[in-house]
Amino acid sequence: MSDSNAFSDTGMPRFIDLNADLGEGFPNDLELLHMVTSASVSCGAHAGDFDTIIPILERGERLGVVLGAHPSLPDRENFGRRERPISMSEAEDLVSDQVYILDRVACEHSARILFVKPHGALYNQAQRDEDVACGVVEACARFELPILGQPGSMVERLARGMGVAFFAEGFPDRRYDAHGFLVPRDQPGAVITDPREIQAHTIDLLRSGRFASLCIHGDDPRAVENARLVRAILVEFGIVARSFLDRIL
Repeated sequence: MSDSNAFSDTGMPRFIDLNADLGEGFPNDLELLHMVTSASVSCGAHAGDFDTIIPILERGERLGVVLGAHPSLPDRENFGRRERPISMSEAEDLVSDQVYILDRVACEHSARILFVKPHGALYNQAQRDEDVACGVVEACARFELPILGQPGSMVERLARGMGVAFFAEGFPDRRYDAHGFLVPRDQPGAVITDPREIQAHTIDLLRSGRFASLCIHGDDPRAVENARLVRAILVEFGIVARSFLDRIL
């Protein structure tokens, strides 16, 4: 984070965004909207439909939650989490198409789409695959929208090289490997479930100074509890929850 006053004397950030992936059809969405400062809204390719997406757009806009698009591989059977080969043009087209449709729906309901965060396999492949990352960044450049992703990734490097704003997010409920990337979900222990471990991990993420946002997975049955825990940590350290886009809006 580049703000000269971004960190307090304790070395903790003064501000942090809390984001959640919503509109996917899970029961905690509306409650989470009252606890986050940004929301990545499903575009319907991996989960969700108009009945789950439109209420998030409407309520989120009323609450002042910054709304973004959450495009994915078109794979509802696997919740968009199964990787497959994808070309640069295919990545660009599917992100562009999904962002365009969600933006149109948002406009019809007096809401705005202000950033892009790919979902699942598309998100992971864009972190390391140059073609996929380039396609994602090209689509975001077309809409002049920032990208939310992992720090040190291919998508970050290409975004910065192409003049597309990039913001790094961390995951309180996910383990990282020795290279700073997420441990794949199919590996043991990839998802952290113990609240004490989530608390310690969240504090480590905050102290690292690498992240503009922390993600609460809306599909997790413990999503609300996790959000409350992270919120309590912010209060403990005097950190204000504020959208990562506040500095550029």
